[in-house]
Amino acid sequence: MANPYKTEIYKEWRRQHEATQSGEIFKKKEDDSSKHRRIERARKDYSFFVKTYFPDIARCDCGKFQTDAANYILNNPNTRAVFEWARGHAKSTHFGVFVPLWLKIQEEKQFHTLVLVSKSEDSADRLLADLQAQLEFNELYKNDFGDQMKDGNWAEGEFTTSDGCYFVSLGRGQSPRGIKSNGRRPDYIIIDDIDDDEMVRNDQRVNKATEWVLSALFGTMEAGRGRFIMVGNKIAQTSILSKIIERPGVHHTKVNILDKNGNPTWKENYTPAEVAEMRAMMGERNFQKEYMNNPLTEGAIFQQKHIHYGKMLPLKEYRQLICYTDPSFKNSATADYKATMLVGKTPDGHFHLLKAFAGQTSVSEMVNWHYEVMDFVDGKVPVMYYMESNFMQDLMLDEFKKVGESVGLHVPIRGDSRKKPDKFARIEAMQPLFERGLVVFNEKEKNTPGMQVLEEQLLMFERGSRSHDDAPDALESAIWMLSQRTRTSDAKYVSIKRVSRRF
Repeated sequence: MANPYKTEIYKEWRRQHEATQSGEIFKKKEDDSSKHRRIERARKDYSFFVKTYFPDIARCDCGKFQTDAANYILNNPNTRAVFEWARGHAKSTHFGVFVPLWLKIQEEKQFHTLVLVSKSEDSADRLLADLQAQLEFNELYKNDFGDQMKDGNWAEGEFTTSDGCYFVSLGRGQSPRGIKSNGRRPDYIIIDDIDDDEMVRNDQRVNKATEWVLSALFGTMEAGRGRFIMVGNKIAQTSILSKIIERPGVHHTKVNILDKNGNPTWKENYTPAEVAEMRAMMGERNFQKEYMNNPLTEGAIFQQKHIHYGKMLPLKEYRQLICYTDPSFKNSATADYKATMLVGKTPDGHFHLLKAFAGQTSVSEMVNWHYEVMDFVDGKVPVMYYMESNFMQDLMLDEFKKVGESVGLHVPIRGDSRKKPDKFARIEAMQPLFERGLVVFNEKEKNTPGMQVLEEQLLMFERGSRSHDDAPDALESAIWMLSQRTRTSDAKYVSIKRVSRRF
């Protein structure tokens, strides 16, 4: 029995699409040879096909990763594939609309029964509605390849086209058993954004849903024959998508919003400035999850409740002040962060972070941070400036010298020759200091960019993560330096009398 609510939605959907098309029906006088050339090129050239038949949707050119994916699907009729793409990269549009319609126009029939799957029935129906809209109302597509629709509609969860192709929508967990068209089982299954934020918090639910994908859903194909494709972005380390990627024989490609050089992967659509602005707005953890396929567990080691802000002492009351810098050489968006931390040790053994600078910036900007530290201290107390010896190369020293000569004041930077152990172990070793409240951040600096970057990198810090950790690394180095330099005065010595022993 048809759902009355969906029936009304379908009627309204139809009225809107008919109104949209009423004044824009494709009318073009052309000879048969021009039409034939367009059709032949469209069958071979996916980017041309998208740009020609869907100009209202495809408002920019296809990216190489999109054409590569379409060609892979065309050339591999019996495949298991996962396309792990960042948000905003037209996953649903390409895999749910453009690619099926492209396969449909090939001279040799590519599929008979296509199943669209998503996290819920409503989500799957929306995908099916987008596909039906093009089949029913795209006038150029119909002009070149004939009328398409035959029976059914997306509101009923299924429809058939004039060439005998059967299209079905399913929500996660719905039974796919018994889906057939003219005795043919599904030979093209597209799973689109099947994970959701709530489910991935529960490993048991993820395992159960993954079992459904691999048994009931995959099993509805004829002994696995056909295309079995999953698309989505990795929103959690434990997710259906990540588990399917691990299955043997799965073709897997990953597309982040930024490539390995820090440039937009879909350069036809995004500019570096747009990505940088969005990244700053979202925060690094959210950006990594949604756009870099790198979900991070906040507070895996350092927890928010252990990051303390408080008042700093007058500068003269600190036992010692150290300004430590962890530099990097690249300026790209994927490069390490440069970080400079000014830390003081109190008489009672606490570590106060007075100033924090961190960013993916130039060497000259990093050098300027040191002059901000000098202005902050204002000559009231001595500060020891350190940088890892490995980085004390001509490039760095030349920049310090150049800026020093221009302002008439040189930074007395010196090299840290410490043979540092494993970075993860070093940073993790700070955690008890945070938990015991021995590390305190300057409350007056809480909203500065450097302090926010440091806090965010601490909360994202975990083993195996690809997140940046340069700010915590600089903080650890400063704390270690202070601990070493004040150790002698911390020690309590007692007189030990040598006792003679007779044998």
